[in-house]
Amino acid sequence: MDLQYTPQDFKSNQQVKWCPGCGDFAILAAVQRAMPEICQALGYTRERFVFASGIGCSSRFPYYMNTYGFHGIHGRASAIATGIKVANPSLTVWQITGDGDAMAIGGNHLIHAIRRNIDINILLFNNQIYGLTKGQYSPTSPLGIVTKTSPYGTVEHPFNPGSLVLGARGTFFARSLDVEMKLTQEIMVASAKHDGTSVTEVLQNCVIFNDGAYAEIMDKEYRGDRTIVLRHGQPMIFGKNKDKGLLLEGLKIKAVTIGKNGVGPQDLLVHDACEPNPGVHMMLANMGTADNLPIALGVIRSVQDMTYDDNVRDQVSEIRKQSAIKNMDDLLRSGAIWEVE
Repeated sequence: MDLQYTPQDFKSNQQVKWCPGCGDFAILAAVQRAMPEICQALGYTRERFVFASGIGCSSRFPYYMNTYGFHGIHGRASAIATGIKVANPSLTVWQITGDGDAMAIGGNHLIHAIRRNIDINILLFNNQIYGLTKGQYSPTSPLGIVTKTSPYGTVEHPFNPGSLVLGARGTFFARSLDVEMKLTQEIMVASAKHDGTSVTEVLQNCVIFNDGAYAEIMDKEYRGDRTIVLRHGQPMIFGKNKDKGLLLEGLKIKAVTIGKNGVGPQDLLVHDACEPNPGVHMMLANMGTADNLPIALGVIRSVQDMTYDDNVRDQVSEIRKQSAIKNMDDLLRSGAIWEVE
C-alpha cells in the first residue's frame, strides 16, 4: 500500500498546551515532519506508530500525535515501551521522555532498555530542570545552579546523557537542538531506520524555569563556532566560516584552525558513527564549550548488535518447536501431578 502522508496526517485534534515559546513546539513539529519520510522510507502506515511517555511537560506528546499513544506514570515510559515492542514487534515504538523522567525516577528502566538493545526510539528532551513541577533541579542540571530545591546551588555533578547511553552499551546516540528542526527531523529518520535502541537527546529551552540554559549555543551568532554537526564519513569541520576542525592529539580531541600551523583538512578526524569501539564516540559526546570544544550534534554513534525483541522472538519460536507442551491441558498435566480421590 503506497500511502502519501503529510505532516498534517500526524497532527491530532488536541490543543497543544505548552508555555508560549517552549522548545517542545519545535520538537513536535520536527517529529511530525519526519513521520511521512519514515513511512516512505520503511513502508510503514500510520497505524504502526505508538508514542509512549511518562510524566512531565514533554510527556504530553502522545496527545498531539495522530497515532496510537500511551501516557504512563512517572519514570515508567521505558518499561511501557519495552512491553509494547515485545508484545507486538511489528509496531514502531517511540518513547517521549524528559531529563527528570528518564534519568531520575526512570533511570533504572532507561539503562536496562538500552543495555537490552530493544528496538525502540527514545526521544529525550533535556532542559536541565523539572518544568512541570515548577523548577526543581534535575539529574542534568549544572553543578552550582540555584533552583527551588537548591537555593544555595546544587552540590551534585550532572549526568551527561551521551555518556550514560554509551556506558550502558548503547548502539545509537544522537543529539540536536530544539531550534535545529531540520537536523532533528534528519535524526528521527535515522533513528527509525536503526535496529535497536536509539536515544536522541534534544537540548531544549524551558522559557519559564530555566530560560537561556543553552544560550551560548542557541544564539545564531555563536552557534556555528560552538557546535559541530557530525555526519558519518565526513571530516569534522565546524565554525561559522567552516574554518575549524577536530583532530586527535594523543588521547584527546583538539580543536584547530584549518590553514594554521600546517593543519589541513586531511589532518582532521573523519566521523565514523559505525565504529564498534565507543572510545571516540564517548569523547565526542562529552565535548562542551567549557573545554573550548564544540558541542557535538547529529548522529554520534550508530552500530549494529543483536536486539532483545528479536532474541525473545527467536527463543520462543525455537522452544515451541521442541516443547511437548502444546496447549494449556498439556501444561497442567506436566511436571509433578497427582489425583485426589
